[in-house]
Amino acid sequence: MRVLAIDTATTALVTGVVDTESGQTTQRVLADTRAHNERLMPTILEVMSEAGLELGNLDAIVAGMGPGPFTGLRVGMSTASALADALSIPLHGVCTHDAIAHTALAGANEKDAALVATDARRKEIYWATYRAGQRLMGPEVAKPGDLTLEGIAQIIIPEKLADQLPEELATLPRSEGAPTAEGLVAVARLDAEPAPFVPMYLRRPDAVPPKKQQLSAAIPEVRL
Repeated sequence: MRVLAIDTATTALVTGVVDTESGQTTQRVLADTRAHNERLMPTILEVMSEAGLELGNLDAIVAGMGPGPFTGLRVGMSTASALADALSIPLHGVCTHDAIAHTALAGANEKDAALVATDARRKEIYWATYRAGQRLMGPEVAKPGDLTLEGIAQIIIPEKLADQLPEELATLPRSEGAPTAEGLVAVARLDAEPAPFVPMYLRRPDAVPPKKQQLSAAIPEVRL
């Protein structure tokens, strides 16, 4: 099965093609880019060309559903939906943190729990905990300093946010991690009926409808 993987839930733009039978993976990870909307489709086409495939050769699409900031996440999910609809192929959504954990925690002691966190902006993080490849808690959103987790042995977090963790977590072994095409496909249930493709925003978007302004009593109300 040839699967296109997409994730725009973090500052990294992740695209790739995974052949689940041969294990061959062709991917591009553009680190720390905020131009998801401009770069996504051109990067997908570059990856497809490098893999020697056309879009019509795909059997399924896997896309990260977050959690992530509203704008970036929407770009990847809407593109994945449009492609799957146009190609009439299944679309499988996965938790971005599950994909990060699959790659970053490979080979870790299965008895130890790990924290996986990504930048949620507003001085907050999206976080989830894992043990033996299974999610234990989350995903949730919180300020790093407010976390009160026990039994954590390893932390995957952007370095710029690590010093905001409470002391009991800040001293633990840590590294940075990002979703990969292989990780996204690995945590997807490709043999199952696709579940509803719903974004994990965890909080409301920054944009809100303007408040209704009170009109002056001198202005007559007009009904059409």
